[in-house]
Order: sequence, then C-alpha cells, then structure tokens
Amino acid sequence: MDVYIVRPGDTLYALARRYSTTAERLARLNQLDDPGRLLPNQALLVPGGTAVDRQEILVNAYAYPEISDAVLAETLPGISFLCPFSRRVTPGGALAPLDDARIVSAALAQGVAPFLTVTNLSESGGFSSDLAHAVFTDQQVQDTTVASILDTLSQGRWAGVNLNFEYVYPFDRESYNQFLRRLSELLHARGWYLSTAIAPKESAGQEGLLYSAHDYAAHGRWADWVVLMTYEWGYTYSAPQAVSPVNRIRRVLDYAVTQMPTGSILMGFSNYGYRWRLPWRQGDAATVISNAAAINLAVSVGAELRYDELAQAPWFTYADSSGQRYVVWFEDARSVRARLSLVKEYALAGFSWWTINRLFRAGLQLSAADFDILKIL
Repeated sequence: MDVYIVRPGDTLYALARRYSTTAERLARLNQLDDPGRLLPNQALLVPGGTAVDRQEILVNAYAYPEISDAVLAETLPGISFLCPFSRRVTPGGALAPLDDARIVSAALAQGVAPFLTVTNLSESGGFSSDLAHAVFTDQQVQDTTVASILDTLSQGRWAGVNLNFEYVYPFDRESYNQFLRRLSELLHARGWYLSTAIAPKESAGQEGLLYSAHDYAAHGRWADWVVLMTYEWGYTYSAPQAVSPVNRIRRVLDYAVTQMPTGSILMGFSNYGYRWRLPWRQGDAATVISNAAAINLAVSVGAELRYDELAQAPWFTYADSSGQRYVVWFEDARSVRARLSLVKEYALAGFSWWTINRLFRAGLQLSAADFDILKIL
C-alpha cells in the first residue's frame, strides 16, 4: 500500500484509473462517506508500493468489550495480542469481573493471544493511587491480588497478564518494582507472559504522579513486553494539539532504548483524534472523534486540511451552522506511516493500539503492508 496526497482537481475516479483499481475500492479503503468529494492535502491509501526490509513485529491492541463483531473481525488478523480493558483490582485485592468472553473467544479463533489486563482503576472510573499503594505495600491485599490473577488465568485460555497501573505515588516506586518481580517470576514459572503499560517518560528524573514510579529499567527487566503509552499529549483537557506528536514520541524512544531491550518495546499508537471548541479556555473539554469521522467531517464542511510537519499530524478548523468554531487533530494514512517508520528505525518489538474499538482501515492496511505480524499461539 502507498499513500497519495490529494492535489487540487483530483477525483477518486481518476485516481482509481491511475492505480489500476476501482473508485469503490478506494472509497472502502479510506472509509469515505462521499467518494465524489476530495480535499487538497487529504491523505489517501492507494494500491502500490513495496515494503523493503520487511520486519516481523508484534502488535498489541486494547479493546473495550463492547467492540462490534465486524470491527473485531477486521482487526484481529493484524494483531498479536488482545487486551480486553480491564479487570479492576478491588480494594480487597480481588479482580472485578469483565464481560470479555466474546472477544476472547474471537481472538483465540484468529490465533491472537488474549492477555488479562489488570488495572488500578477505581469503581468510579479514574486510576486510584491509593489502590495501587495497597496492592504494592499491604501484604494481604497483594497476596489476594496475585491469587486472583493466577486463579483467573487458570480458568481460561489466557496467554498472560498486561499490568496497567497508572498514577502511582512516587514513593511506591520500589514497592511497584518488587511487585513486578514477584508477578513476573510466578507467571513465567507457569508458562504465562507478562506485559506492562507505562507512561511516556523522556528522562529518568521526569517528575509527576504519572511518571515518577514507572521505572523503565525494572519494567524492561521483569516484563516480556513493555507498552510505552506514547499518546495523549493532546487529550480531553489539554490545549489543542496533536495526540501523538512524532517529535515527542522520539524523545520517549531515545530514553527508553537506553533502559530496556528494544525487542521488548511496543510503541503506543493512538487510534482517535480530538475536537476542541475555539477559542479554547483552560478547563474546556475536548470530544473524541474517530480518524475516519474526522476526515469525513473535514470533507463535509470543506475545511482546509493542514499537516504539522514537526508533529507529523493532520488538523483543520471549521465553524458549525451556529458559527461556533472548532479545531480537530487526528491521524491519517500519512501520519500512520510516519509513526510506523519509528518501529523500524528503533528496531522495536512492535506497537500497541489504543484502542481498536473505532475502525481505522488505513492504519490496519498500512501495518499489514509494511510488516509481517507475528502470532505467538
């Protein structure tokens, strides 16, 4: 697959003739609502191009259990691990149930390895620093947590555990490391894998509740694979900006490869964009938008598409029927290829989708075109 940047006067039908395909196929590949309209600077996925030095990679994907059967079926062939999100640790150390049997069965049928995803999310939905503290420092709570994990694994066809503890108190760093070691040794002795998800640090001394307790070297030592959450620079309450700017991802990778084996790193990959109201004010909340919906919105309102070369991300502004203005940052085929190139450049194990609930066909097609996706089952 190749990426074509639309020029003024281009039509889908003319491009279909040029690339020896049909307009219907191009419309499907690019999830176009209106194949009769294209915008200058729009990135289109087109047939062609040959990947050189193809690399075998692992692809992790997080999914909420409500993902549709159709999206799941189209996505599973392009991933190695599926992490249903998530089993919450309760205050006593038990794991809260999750209705994930359907998607786990679908994953197994496609040779995709399911990972039990364990988090310190509270019942109200946010990550709980106090809950993580209890798991790491209260022996009874920790023993119950470990027993709950091992019991759940033994009841299903899980390949391992994905541990996603966020907003851990800085003073719990070493306790977190000891918990990692304990869990790693127990899982490996029983033939299960351990992966973890950690914040996008750019240096060892990076401060903040999100970062301080995530010890890159320890995770690289005790986990088989480490998901770097290289996304959410642009997020719900941030100022408008790219969700996963390549220049920031590079800084994280530059640090990460000094702390852990490159063959254990899975680079986080955002599968969505955000829409902010303008003028933006501190405290304003952005809304999530799928990448396909973002480009179709831009086409429907005739927006001027722009591309930030530093962040390697597309964006546009527009006004609705009432005159309210918005700015949208999202991903397209061009930005996907820029991010995938980092996997090769840094010789990473692969990457990790957050999340696959929204279909982004260009991303799936480009990763399949550029890499051989490994299965471990």
